[in-house]
Amino acid sequence: MLDLTPKEVKERSALRINPCKTCQPVGAMYAALGVKRCMPHSHGSQGCCSYHRTVLSRHFKEPAIASSSSFTEGASVFGGRSNINTSVKNIFDIYNPDIIAIHSTCLSETIGDDLGSYIMDMDVPEGKTVVHTNTPSYVGSHINGYFNMMMGFMNYLTQSTGSSNGKTAVFPGWVNPGDIREMKRIARLMNVPATFFPDQSGVLDAPMTGKYEYYPEGGTTIEEIRGLGDSKGLIALGEIIGVEPAELLKKKWKVPSTLLPMPVGVSYTDAYVSALQKLSKAEVPAELEAERGQLVDLMLDSHQYTYQMKVAIFGDPDVVIGLTSLALEIGMIPKYVITGTPKEEFTRKIEALFAKYGVTGCIAKANSDLFELHQWIKNEPVDLMIGSTYGKQIARAEDIPFVRAGFPVLDRYGGTLLPIVGYNGGIRLVEKITGALMDRFDRDCADEDFEIVM
Repeated sequence: MLDLTPKEVKERSALRINPCKTCQPVGAMYAALGVKRCMPHSHGSQGCCSYHRTVLSRHFKEPAIASSSSFTEGASVFGGRSNINTSVKNIFDIYNPDIIAIHSTCLSETIGDDLGSYIMDMDVPEGKTVVHTNTPSYVGSHINGYFNMMMGFMNYLTQSTGSSNGKTAVFPGWVNPGDIREMKRIARLMNVPATFFPDQSGVLDAPMTGKYEYYPEGGTTIEEIRGLGDSKGLIALGEIIGVEPAELLKKKWKVPSTLLPMPVGVSYTDAYVSALQKLSKAEVPAELEAERGQLVDLMLDSHQYTYQMKVAIFGDPDVVIGLTSLALEIGMIPKYVITGTPKEEFTRKIEALFAKYGVTGCIAKANSDLFELHQWIKNEPVDLMIGSTYGKQIARAEDIPFVRAGFPVLDRYGGTLLPIVGYNGGIRLVEKITGALMDRFDRDCADEDFEIVM
């Protein structure tokens, strides 16, 4: 399938082939879907909005609702003010959301539409809200769009009364609804009242009831976003995606923040639990202690199959950092670690992990792509790949076991419901990694080595 990929690696500065990312508006749309009774709105053409919705719907296997300003040639040249005014009126009249979250696209950014001034002049119905953020598709990635939309909500809505509401704000980062449910469960076990923002659980994993609802029961409420300024503290999960929103909450509303890596694996989940413990002053419950012990036990049991195995990890920066930490914890060698998001802090974080665990000869790179990853693998193969569905072509071409994790996973079902974070998520990942390696051993071993008990 990809047999023509050359082994000779040449540095490319102006071209990405098979990029390991998608565009900002996809992230903005996903963030907006984590707000209760919110309609994401794409200020651009119908084709842009359709693509963004399609990517999300194919990953989550759920309808990703959104509306569009429906740019034509005229709006692309003269601006989309008329389009957005008509769109907002129609959306409130027909779909009746509590809030519309507008994000820009290539077209509206290139023409220079001033969405802030457009919204100020709109006739917004009483009790309704319109917010916006700028998400030019030609810079950054969907990760940038995600945290830009978070900051758009906060800039419009968040307030401070000067007195604490007793809640801790938690920014979960770009994860699946199943991950958010696990993060919330751990916070409840640690007796920490928390506001998760954004919160796609209950929205993009809503149960089948026999009746379609535009706005399922999940999502962070507008009142909860307003109250972020009165939070007693903030835990931002994701050292790449959480920086800007955490700094905004700290700078404008003086909310003290703790920036943590995505809680994947033992040590990073320990950091999340410890941060919650500092807030609650409570003992870690026996339930969490048992889950941690089970994960460590599984790591020890399966160590003979994972030790010194080379792995290539790719995807969104914070998830990849967490997966790399877990891989090192189970004795693997993360030979190639890449993200498509242009954040050099990612490279520094991964290289710090290499140094911590004493591994050498590994490559970490931000703003990379899957073509480059394939070239590296052709020159020095790996034993396993972990990442999004887009890696399956490389895995097939090079005959490498493949574990799907992160975004997007387009060719499997159920992954969005199950966590990869927390101790339970670590158990799931170690089981998937070990299973893939053992399946390969069974496939390739000689008849005399084909055992029932392994």
